[in-house]
Amino acid sequence: MTTIKLHNTKTRRKEVFEPLDDQNVRMYVCGPTVYDRAHLGNARPVVVFDVLNRLLRHVYGSDHVTYVRNFTDVDDKINARASESGRAIGEITAETTQWFLEDMGELGALEPDHMPRATQYIPQMVAMIEDLVARGHAYEAEGHVLFAVDSWREGYGRLSGRSVDDMIAGARVEVAPYKRNPMDFVLWKPSDGDQPGWDSPWGRGRPGWHIECSAMSYELLGESFDIHGGGNDLMFPHHENEIAQSCCAHPEGDFARYWLHNEMLQVEGKKMSKSLGNFFTVHDLLTGNNPEQVKYPGEVIRLVFLSTHYRKPMDWTAQKARNASEELGFWANTLSTLSELDWLENTQDAVDPLILDALAEDLNTSLVISLLQKMAREIDKRDSFAELGEREQFEKLQTFTSSAQLVGFDIIEMAKFRRDKPPLKDLEDFKLTIAYERVQAKETKDFSKVDQLKAALVEAGVEVRMSKDGVDLVPGPDFDPTKLKALK
Repeated sequence: MTTIKLHNTKTRRKEVFEPLDDQNVRMYVCGPTVYDRAHLGNARPVVVFDVLNRLLRHVYGSDHVTYVRNFTDVDDKINARASESGRAIGEITAETTQWFLEDMGELGALEPDHMPRATQYIPQMVAMIEDLVARGHAYEAEGHVLFAVDSWREGYGRLSGRSVDDMIAGARVEVAPYKRNPMDFVLWKPSDGDQPGWDSPWGRGRPGWHIECSAMSYELLGESFDIHGGGNDLMFPHHENEIAQSCCAHPEGDFARYWLHNEMLQVEGKKMSKSLGNFFTVHDLLTGNNPEQVKYPGEVIRLVFLSTHYRKPMDWTAQKARNASEELGFWANTLSTLSELDWLENTQDAVDPLILDALAEDLNTSLVISLLQKMAREIDKRDSFAELGEREQFEKLQTFTSSAQLVGFDIIEMAKFRRDKPPLKDLEDFKLTIAYERVQAKETKDFSKVDQLKAALVEAGVEVRMSKDGVDLVPGPDFDPTKLKALK
């Protein structure tokens, strides 16, 4: 069996992954708060842990892996959005949950085995809070129930590597007169008439953010499970608080044994921010509502993500997206003209051992992508590839597509799409046309015709590159020449 090594945040070292039960490998990943479209940063952990999920299923078998990712559908941000829009909270969360699933599906992410919503587990949260109060780890104050950090000082801070005293000195914490310790955090809070609320021993109220993941992971995975994942922005306080309340409620368990955190995302070298004009959602990229006005297929976004190791900061740039689009187009084109295409199928047995080893070495996806690029170029060398026997040719093709499938790229389907909708033969004519109109526009100062041509080409999946040296048209993976007929 393949040996998987993962960097465990809890121990700060790479460890051999040994599941509690190899017949039921269990992983929990913190999901989104559903009040709006998922932005690009929200998508990175989805893709990272989708790859880990695929690896675990490949090694242990699909029937022996349980993957849970939650939806937070009770939160003050959701309440504020409902108040602003005048819409019902349930309507907002249902809509945004579906948006999230559709957008992540476009990125090639498999749906987890369980996708619990916080509002479905309120009784379990209340029961866990009652238990924490009974054990002396939580207390009621002015309608709130708070976790008493002092009751578990020996364990609190180990994940993030901080002491309680240091955290009190350096952290921004909610100032509240009813807190015994500034680091104490809310498990339950009161709700007024306009806020969602449920009956509890402490009055009508709603859960704090941290308790939901502890309650849902316990119900679906047990008091001890294998992997807990999320972005490193969740390490403190969310994951630290999860550990505290879970270990105190279930001291006989280990909670999560391996903790994985992906690094954050930037855009063009800067932190993504609305004030900087570099903030956009996954949907914006998919639909072309972005600074480049280019539609990026989900597989392009995925390739950009996986080209950087998950524990390194990732910088989304338009150039990286263009490179990814060209690379995927090359992979698809390489296969689209081969007669073997219709006979290819992705199988686990055909995955290249080097690619599996790279993935098993703490999800080294950047190396995986490099190996796939090398395989594609070897296949594209028609003369040397033709020297191989038919069986060896077929095996190399199947190894390439199966290896790509392991990290979420269906090259067979991409190639069939490219074959059935080949690049427009007279695309060069459009290149000359837009170049001519551009020259005319510079004289007349009227660029409307150039803009119309560019928009039509982009809509058809063609990247338009204009520089002082001229015009270049690059068909992307989603190029649809039928959309250009009206321009003839």
